[in-house]
Amino acid sequence: MKITDYFEKSKGQTLVSFEVLPPLKGGSMNDIFETLDPLMEFKPPFIDVTYHREEYVYNKRPSGYYEKTAIRKRPGTVGICASIMHRYGIDAIPHLICGGFSIEETENALIDLNFLGINNVLALRGDARQFEDKFIPETDGHKFAVDLVKQINDMNKGIYLDSNIEKGTPTDFCIGVAGYPEKHFEAPNFAIDIEYLKQKIDAGASYIVTQMFFDNTNFFRFRDACEQAGIHVPIVPGLKPITKKYQLSSIPRKFFINFPDILVKEMMKTEDKDIKKLGIEWCISQCKELKAAGVPCLHFYTMGDVDTTYKIIEKV
Repeated sequence: MKITDYFEKSKGQTLVSFEVLPPLKGGSMNDIFETLDPLMEFKPPFIDVTYHREEYVYNKRPSGYYEKTAIRKRPGTVGICASIMHRYGIDAIPHLICGGFSIEETENALIDLNFLGINNVLALRGDARQFEDKFIPETDGHKFAVDLVKQINDMNKGIYLDSNIEKGTPTDFCIGVAGYPEKHFEAPNFAIDIEYLKQKIDAGASYIVTQMFFDNTNFFRFRDACEQAGIHVPIVPGLKPITKKYQLSSIPRKFFINFPDILVKEMMKTEDKDIKKLGIEWCISQCKELKAAGVPCLHFYTMGDVDTTYKIIEKV
């Protein structure tokens, strides 16, 4: 079923969903199942599975020189989606990224997903590789997420890259895209970032999942700005609780988001052993306010921490 159909069928009830990481290479599907099994109690209609592009590592050779090698540390997104659908009978949403794919490889990946009966995707540009200061697309790959959305939407119309294909079978992907309540860090300002988001919706995207945030005021401002810009699709807030004090610096550095003053003050005076409790209480408060505001779904970035996620949802 399409994600937007779930929102429509819920008739205003706020759903819950989860995002999981593929295990590190050499890991097991049991890593995923151990995270998801307890959370199935909350009847999520879908699970997101992230995709991670290749990274460069430098291996020292006997000569003393370093050899640059590309590796993929977390492979298996498509297989994990298939396993989740088989085990739980719910939809799985693979993240599809621009980085690491040519447009032909993207088309082939979409064909594989279509054959597997996976008809929801989250279309993202993806991050720059480690040690690169900006995103560099593959040769003959997409530079922006909007171009990826356009390609998926073309396939939904039966339009393939090979112009010799006549009457190609249309796919039926429901396309989600990312939104940034505090703007994408590369956008020059908030207004321009909303314009970029509108382009993705106009290109065929059907819903938005936001970057994590810790101040609901930012989400409501973002939602209002989308409405004013003519974006009338479901907007799903992405949530992640604080669990450790060092995240005060690591999360802003990695995700380019801010913590509200009151949360920072509380964290600074809270002992390390009590930070997780504070983070859970803060996230519960966020969720209750968002639910009261009628969001279609609360989307949790689990990061493998099932216990924390469970404690939040059971109170919401």
